[in-house]
Amino acid sequence: MLKVPESHYDAIRRHAEQAYPHECCGVLIGKLEGGDRVVREHIPCTNAHQASPQHRYNIAPKELIAAQKRARDLGLDIVGFYHSHPDHEAQWSTRDLDEAHWFACSYVITSAKKGHADATKSFVLCGNDEETKRFDDEEIEVVSAEKA
Repeated sequence: MLKVPESHYDAIRRHAEQAYPHECCGVLIGKLEGGDRVVREHIPCTNAHQASPQHRYNIAPKELIAAQKRARDLGLDIVGFYHSHPDHEAQWSTRDLDEAHWFACSYVITSAKKGHADATKSFVLCGNDEETKRFDDEEIEVVSAEKA
């Protein structure tokens, strides 16, 4: 399960709306607690995909390294990533799976239909290597500020 504080969940969905008609992207940092990935912070990133940012995303290495450093400084880990699908469902694509490499991390997708956040779903990258990797559906629990 992915547990996300409501303020971060809402901010991720707003990021999808603001980036429309392009895909947004970002990093989720937190901790593994009792088998759940618990988000403590989200880090919005710039979609660095030059050729078709409306259909693909790429987090620049510089921003990914900065997110890793931020997580380390806070005593946290990267627990996942998020991106949006403008005018498409919140369902992973074969390209999403091909480009996913952080095993045991959550991959959150928000559908942005006509610029408005619609469904938000999460998938965890499972497997042991590139040949066996797969996405499994993952429940998202939006946690109120008191529980976060």
